[in-house]
Amino acid sequence: MRLIEGSGVSKHFGGLIALNNVDFYVDENEIVGLIGPNGAGKTTLFNVISGVYTPTSGVIRFRGAKISGMKPYKICKLGLARTFQIPKPFPNMTVYENVLSAAFFGRSESGKSLDYKQELQEILEKFGLAEKSAVPASNLTTFELRMLEIARALATKPKLLMLDEAMTGLNPTETRQMLTIIRELRDDEGITIFMIEHNMRAIMEISDRIMVLHQGMKIADGKPEEIGKNVEVIEAYLGEAYVGS
Repeated sequence: MRLIEGSGVSKHFGGLIALNNVDFYVDENEIVGLIGPNGAGKTTLFNVISGVYTPTSGVIRFRGAKISGMKPYKICKLGLARTFQIPKPFPNMTVYENVLSAAFFGRSESGKSLDYKQELQEILEKFGLAEKSAVPASNLTTFELRMLEIARALATKPKLLMLDEAMTGLNPTETRQMLTIIRELRDDEGITIFMIEHNMRAIMEISDRIMVLHQGMKIADGKPEEIGKNVEVIEAYLGEAYVGS
């Protein structure tokens, strides 16, 4: 079943065409990777989906309802959450306060509770942040900031979680931990994942399907093994070195 679907989505910034007639979809319970060169339009697509930008043309539907043109907070309350390339927590607030604020302001009215403490404690434990719940976010490591970014998104109770380069700056051990968490979010909690990533080994390993953008256009969409052999994708992004690796 389609969880989110876009038809003919374009975004222009003056004379710059950042997205050009892009069709896409993500089915429930999928992990879908979004790859492409820098400037391909990946984050722009995430921004259009999440309401940061209004598309110049095209329609986006989430759970059957049109969301293109809606405000970000309204889209979030429908069950769509996203993270950002550069985590931007409230630096002077504690880890717990950051997650609490996401739960309070990011959920629909029906999903709100008078007492978040137990639930949010479980989220912090899941992301290895429980012992730092009283620590200001400004004191966290790069990996911990990545964990906090996802914890805040999870606190909004999303049906679809969009991750924008969640593994950037992580070492191999941390990358493995991140992959495990992403799988658990899908397998144990039923959250559909749509993720941008430049770590090709990681994205090829975890994705059920991969979509490729180049110069604002979709040039491929298929299983990881198909994408890895796609001549247009190799020429535009992966390169011959990847094929031989």
